[in-house]
Parts: sequence; C-alpha cells; structure tokens
Amino acid sequence: MEIVRSQRRPPAAARDVVSDLPLYRSAPSLEVRLEDFELYAIDRLRVLKGISDGLSRGKKPDEMETLVRSLWKTYMSHPHASEVINKDIISHFVLRLVYCRTEDLRKWFLSMETTLFRHRFRLLDSPEVQRTLMAEFDLPYKAVSNEELKSVKETLIQVARSIGLSSSGADMIFYKVPFEDVPELVASRRVFILKGYAYVAMHQVVSLVVTQFRSHLSKALVLTNRKWTSTIREREKDRLTPIVETLATSYLGPDYSQPREFAEISLKDIEQVARSSFPLCMRHLFEKLREDHHLKHGGRMQLGLFLKGVGLKLDDALAFWKAEFSHKVGAERFDKEYAYSIRHNYGKEGKRTDYTPYACQKIISSTPSVGDHHGCPFRHFSEENLRAALGKMGVGNRAMEDVVDKARNRHYQLACTLTFEAVHGSSCDAGINHPNQYFIDSQKILKQFSPAVANDNPKG
Repeated sequence: MEIVRSQRRPPAAARDVVSDLPLYRSAPSLEVRLEDFELYAIDRLRVLKGISDGLSRGKKPDEMETLVRSLWKTYMSHPHASEVINKDIISHFVLRLVYCRTEDLRKWFLSMETTLFRHRFRLLDSPEVQRTLMAEFDLPYKAVSNEELKSVKETLIQVARSIGLSSSGADMIFYKVPFEDVPELVASRRVFILKGYAYVAMHQVVSLVVTQFRSHLSKALVLTNRKWTSTIREREKDRLTPIVETLATSYLGPDYSQPREFAEISLKDIEQVARSSFPLCMRHLFEKLREDHHLKHGGRMQLGLFLKGVGLKLDDALAFWKAEFSHKVGAERFDKEYAYSIRHNYGKEGKRTDYTPYACQKIISSTPSVGDHHGCPFRHFSEENLRAALGKMGVGNRAMEDVVDKARNRHYQLACTLTFEAVHGSSCDAGINHPNQYFIDSQKILKQFSPAVANDNPKG
C-alpha cells in the first residue's frame, strides 16, 4: 500500500479529514479482526451514502465540502491517528470487494469514492502536498517555465480572475497538459487552451489527480471482480463471503424489529394511519389487500413485518389478515395455510426468530413478478401509475415533478423523502431510509399539530 504523507500539516479544519491521504494502489498487508472488517466498512459506507444523498439533493461544492468533513469526522475518526489511517485503508478495500461484483455497484462506488477523494484532496490546501500526490501518480506534467509564462501571462491572469483565483503565489503556478486530460475544466470553461494544451493552475490540479485516481480505481474494480469470482468467493464462503454479499444492501439505521414510538396501533386505527402515515410502498400494499383480499408471499412479508414494527399485536395481526383473506380463501383455509407464517414473523413458531421489518434498500432491491405488489413503487411503478399514486397521497404538481424526476434518475429514497416532505409540509433532512422511520416521523409531525388528528390524513 502506497500512502502519501503530508510534508506540511494541513489547516486544522481539514486535518481530521485529510491526515494521510492514501492512493489505495494495492491492498495492505494487515491483520484485521473479522469484527473490524465489517464495522470499518459500515462506517465508510455511511460516509459514501451521505455523499450520495448530498449529491442527489443538489448540494453546492462548498456545501459538499462541509458535508464530507462532517461525515468523515463522525464516522471515520479514531483516538489514535495510526488507526484512522488503517481504518481508512481497510474500509476502502473491504468496500472494493463489496462493490466490485456488478456493473451498477462498481459505477456507484467509483463515483462516491472519487467524490470523497476530490474533497479530501482539496482540503489539503498545500501546493507541496499536491505536488507530492502528482509525483505519486507519475503524472508527466511540468510547471510552465517563466519564459513561456511571459507570453501568456496576461491571458492567464484574466482567466484566474474570472474563476475567482488570485493572480499571484500558488495560483500563478501553471501546468501545461493536453486538454483532453482535464475534461471537467474544459467543460466548465475554467482553463485557458492554446494549441491543444490547457494551462492548469496549481489550485486546479485536483482535476488531474482525480482523473488519475478514477482511472486507477475503475481498472482495479474490474480486476478485483475477477479475483472475487475466480477464487476469493469460494475460498471465503463460510467467513467473508456472507458479509461481502450483504453489505451493499445493508440497512445502517435504527432497529425496528420491536415497536418504537407511537406504538401500539389497533385494528380500529389501521385504516386511518394507513392514510395518514404509511409510506407509498406500504400504502399500496394495504390498498391492494383491501381490494383483492389477498397478497402473495412477498407482499405479506413486506406489509406484515412493517405492521409488526409499527405496533400491531399478534392477535390483532391474525384478525386483520384473516378478515381480509377469508373473503377469498375462507376462514378454515386461512387457519391452515397462512396463520402459521404470521405467528412465525412474530417469533412464535419455528426457530422463534424475531424478524425485522424490511428497510428501503431491501425493498428497492427486490424483484416482484407479475401479480406481485411488493417492492418500491418509485422503482417499479410506471411513471403514469406513480403520478396517480402521488396525486392520491396529496402531492402537488410542482413537488410531483421533483419526485418523478428523482425516481426517473434512480434516486428512489430521495423520491420517497420528497414525497414525505410534500405530504407533511415539513423537511426531512436525514432522508427516508426505512418505512417504519417514515411512519414514526409522520406521527411525530401530526401529533405536534393536534393529538386528536394524528390518525387523520390532512391531505387525503
């Protein structure tokens, strides 16, 4: 593992984010406890998912810089500096294993890690360290000589001023590089181009380094996938493989296996709270159950565990499902074929496992077949059906366009978050990560206005 160590300490505000900025060239020879293997990866995943949420919300560069600093300090800090470095390196390579396995996973990880690296590099704020990083990447660029600089100096000063750089000091150190090596700078018109070369200011070299970092990581992910499928997966099938194959869709929030706030709901409440506080995925299942008096296994599991998490007791759950299914299959058949699985979900049959309500990632990653109604509506609904469902929830036209746009661009959880905000007229900065979180946050807001109307949907 090649690690770049700062020749000059970065500013105090950046120190906790930068410390030593690794290039992740090769996996380190470190012994890692299995517990740390997973916990380090989860902490880094929280950082990457926070970055993903920030980007999908359209945060500006300075806002993203603040967000990255906060996320890193919250999840990647350690009392001992050497352990911060180890945690950084270990967590990156664990997630490289996790996200190398499909093209979609690779694309997401590559984008988030590149964004993280970009902001950490910017926080270095040290030309000396930046030059060291360029050397580590073996970038073949040299600073423009004073003699050549004289011929274009006036133009470079104008460019520097136009993009908010000073016209002295480090900002007047330029590298001459082929323009195709800095596509983002060219696209944003932030460089002077002459005869096919771009003159890149010292404070813009992040573009050069990030391009190299992204290229290296992209190739490394493909190679890692080959190693994973050919040797590692089978060799580690009883130890690492289960961890690696579940981390990408793991839920990182609170445990909703037991009712939390605003429990319990009873049979007489369920119709009202479904209208007021169920997220779209559960509201759709509830309505289909009422309409068809039946749900297939996937739908029964998704809705049943959600109802358990919001406080529906076992006896009420049995009565609820029996009342619906009896319309189609009869009471006797329900008792024989369906009652067992409901008791099983409550830990009263079989291994007596306390099953956890499904989180958003699990619901989004499901693949419902024809006739199924589970899964995430923001992913699985047609645009026409999604608009109809949102309108029924009381989402206005402007908010609906934002929600549909996020769903179209595969930001499903953000689409759900925007739906929540539109229905409740209140922001949800943490984002929606779990249907039961949606329910609890909804009930909190409704009960702030009036405890008497907490079970009534103010928007239909």
